[in-house]
Amino acid sequence: MRDHGGNLAQAVAKFGGNSADWIDLSTGINANPYPVGHISLQAWTRLPERDRLDALERTAGHAYGTTVDTVAVAGAQAAIQLVPMLAPTGNAAVLTPTYNEHAAALRAAGWAVQAVATLGALEGSALAVVVNPNNPDGASYAPDRVRALAKTVGLLVVDESFADPLPEMSLVADGSPLPENIIVLRSFGKFYGLAGVRLGFVLAAPRMAARLRDMIGPWPVSGMAIEIAERALADTLWADQTRARLQDETAHLDRLALDAGWELVGGTSLFRTYTTPDATSAQQKLAAHHIWTRIFPYSDKWIRLGLPGNTRDWSRLTAALKTV
Repeated sequence: MRDHGGNLAQAVAKFGGNSADWIDLSTGINANPYPVGHISLQAWTRLPERDRLDALERTAGHAYGTTVDTVAVAGAQAAIQLVPMLAPTGNAAVLTPTYNEHAAALRAAGWAVQAVATLGALEGSALAVVVNPNNPDGASYAPDRVRALAKTVGLLVVDESFADPLPEMSLVADGSPLPENIIVLRSFGKFYGLAGVRLGFVLAAPRMAARLRDMIGPWPVSGMAIEIAERALADTLWADQTRARLQDETAHLDRLALDAGWELVGGTSLFRTYTTPDATSAQQKLAAHHIWTRIFPYSDKWIRLGLPGNTRDWSRLTAALKTV
């Protein structure tokens, strides 16, 4: 099923109220976004020129600590839609449970997709997908283990959409090049809290990067996205402060969940997943307080929460958790 968080309109339709009354914790998007500031008129009125896009991609590479070719795309989801076209259709393996769009995009393009539970089970596939760190359980794998996997598969797709809080976990963190059969996906919107900008990056070896640029055309992202992201990705102080804040807040959320009788499954600094006696019941009880969370079709016990964005929302969540 291609179910997702962020479906607040469905919650409002079912449980009432107005969207402004709700706290949406159903995604892993930073609720305290990077301050966008002024956007120039030129960003709105001119087609994005190649030199500006090149500058953005260099800034992104620097932020990720790599000189690997970095290709800007309209969100990590846009890259996921391109992946099935990067190799001849065949057998794909996806490490699961994980973000369901990977398998769905591959199946829609004619790939035979197998869900597997271990890294070792990915070996031998024509295309393999690893989300690292994983959504929703937060499972993570050391970069050297993931690189070793590439020697046993045709094309390895590593989705690092939630890697910004732990940059050392990235496959490119050590500065080494990528082989031709690895691509790394990065999300801009999650960590920077600007999902509506629709921006992401693909990190790849030169020939693969050139193929991707041919596929996405001359204006893959907007001028507004370029201007905002150049500013944000270069702001290392904001990034460092945000990592520290998120770490403190996830520890606080874990304590609240423990007090509610939940157990931690795992997560990242942008979301936490817990096991509950009845996930549907827990979601509905929080929804009665106009707090929306995420549950999963493959588990009747898992519930995932993002982080509240301000003191008032934290207080509402603290009170609501006492009713579950």
